[in-house]
Amino acid sequence: MKNSRPQAANYFPRDRAWHPQAYAPGYKSSVLRAPQRPLIAFANTLSETTGPAFGHDMIGQLDNDLTLNFAQPGMSAIGERIVVQGRVMDERGQPVPNVLLEFWQANAGGRYRHKKDNYLAPLDPNFGGCGRTVTGGDGAYAFRTVRPGPYPWPNGPNDWRPAHIHISVFGQAFAQRLITQMYFEGDPLIPRCPIVKTINDPAAIDKLVARLDMESSAPMDSLTYRFDIILRGSRSTLFENRLEGN
Repeated sequence: MKNSRPQAANYFPRDRAWHPQAYAPGYKSSVLRAPQRPLIAFANTLSETTGPAFGHDMIGQLDNDLTLNFAQPGMSAIGERIVVQGRVMDERGQPVPNVLLEFWQANAGGRYRHKKDNYLAPLDPNFGGCGRTVTGGDGAYAFRTVRPGPYPWPNGPNDWRPAHIHISVFGQAFAQRLITQMYFEGDPLIPRCPIVKTINDPAAIDKLVARLDMESSAPMDSLTYRFDIILRGSRSTLFENRLEGN
């Protein structure tokens, strides 16, 4: 049987300089989290690559609508209504279908629904802050939510996180997961954020910024932001759980 595996020359290597160093003193949490010894890469085990996978049959009707999926009947989340949409693509710009995306975020006041979040902003009783969807045959995805608010965090005397949404991308097995953060075009807090400052290449930061898409926005309803996710290669989206560049 002919071997259909692509030759090494067909692969797009990950640019290690594209990602920040694991140790970044300006980002305090990295000081204790950064590995102290050279990294060792292990191949996935059979159970990791053949474990549980997710599909359309596991997605609820409101899973991709954060304005309603935690709300009481007749109610909706408070805040600026937005739609985030885009495509998941490979290094060649080809669509990646049937990919599970999970997303979570703070509410419009900048507070997460989490027991350890003590920020003084109020919780929205009709906003849970998480959802999921699956990409279509063309790699497209979309979800509705409210624009999250910025919030302070105890990294420095007066450090604030820009408004952002966390997005998790699952592959064809449970162990194949990438995580990134999406920021919003024009936010003045982006260049001030200590986490963003760990990224040396402005082009890499730009890949994390969603663009306002007025043509796709719904009049009298919601603005739309576009955020494409590229899994690998020189145009890759920066994934925070693959900073080692493997």
